[in-house]
Amino acid sequence: MHSPADAPVAGPLAGIRVLELGQLIAAPFATKILAEFGAEVIKVESPKDGDPLRKWRKMHEGTSLWWYLQSRNKKSIAVNLKSPDGLALVKDLAQSADVVVENFRPGGLEKLGLGWDVLSALNPKLVMVRISGYGQTGPYRDRPGFGAIGESMGGIRFTTGSPDSPPARVGVSIGDTLASLHGVIGALMALLHVRTGGGAGQVVDVSLVESVFNVMESLVPEYDLLGEVRTRTGGALPGITPSNTYPSKDGGFVVVAGNSDPIFRRLMTVIGRADLAEAPRFAGNDGRSAEAAMLDGVIGDWTKARTVDEALAALDAADVPAGRIYSVADIVADPHYAARDMILEAELPGGTRVKMPGIVPKLSGTPGAVHWQGPALGAHTDSVLADLGRDAKTIERLRREGAIG
Repeated sequence: MHSPADAPVAGPLAGIRVLELGQLIAAPFATKILAEFGAEVIKVESPKDGDPLRKWRKMHEGTSLWWYLQSRNKKSIAVNLKSPDGLALVKDLAQSADVVVENFRPGGLEKLGLGWDVLSALNPKLVMVRISGYGQTGPYRDRPGFGAIGESMGGIRFTTGSPDSPPARVGVSIGDTLASLHGVIGALMALLHVRTGGGAGQVVDVSLVESVFNVMESLVPEYDLLGEVRTRTGGALPGITPSNTYPSKDGGFVVVAGNSDPIFRRLMTVIGRADLAEAPRFAGNDGRSAEAAMLDGVIGDWTKARTVDEALAALDAADVPAGRIYSVADIVADPHYAARDMILEAELPGGTRVKMPGIVPKLSGTPGAVHWQGPALGAHTDSVLADLGRDAKTIERLRREGAIG
């Protein structure tokens, strides 16, 4: 790891300036990805408390561990958006920015005088990524929308969990992160339009609900043409057989994906059921899906007679896709994660060493990098304002008058 002072900023997005007007998850996760690949991300925070994520979940010496990950490579400036001078600073930054990313409720920036009409007039080539619960238009636009609501209305919670249990949460804030990924995709496409097509900037309107809905596969046509409502199925993948989670002798679970025709034949052979491997009715997925419960029972009987390690060894030898269900302890100990640089070691303030996730995706020519962890609140206020042409006396006055922290 490097410090902000000595880290040469490189990467495919070097030279791109991103202004983040967001907090918590959706907008900040999008800008984290941009920062990891070389963009200069300037995060605007409230001088009093900063981003609430600084105090979320598990803490280290008063700061969230999540914060250090979510805000790595970013510059933090503490600006009072209720101050005219503070707003003027943000407008100046927007004039020099390529992208603004925000996750206010629709209309929130407009109330501050920082809406699209204002910022695009100052910078016609600006790309503005707007992430909200329901999008910038429609009858629900003014409702508050968090990731949990996006997951619920987007369809994923109705399909998550066991059939005999209430809908379940995936386990992480998947609605927010899916919206973030769509925001990054939209930002890059809009930037490409500006840079190579000579086009004007534009708004990238991202809804949490729609971001979840976008990954729900063939949910709609199955309902429209067949009247089928996809619901909770536990570890199974209905209509794609066999693909399920099976219990082991030692109390663990084995995930088996034997759903292509040749893989199915290899799977049945390795578990001692060559008769099923060659049965004409199981030659295609449609025939197997018609008897999915029976096939799951056969596979489950085989896995229950073996430990997870024994089952995986046999399945790997037969070239059948299979795996164990990893906890974070399994991930951190796994040699493949280490070989792929997916577990990095970082240094927190005070010198404490801690493991952090690596960078995705892997670019062969211009890979991403981590130069520093999430900064202290307002750590870059003075340097960013100096870049804007504010001298030391002006910065001192702005701080004294409460425009900056």
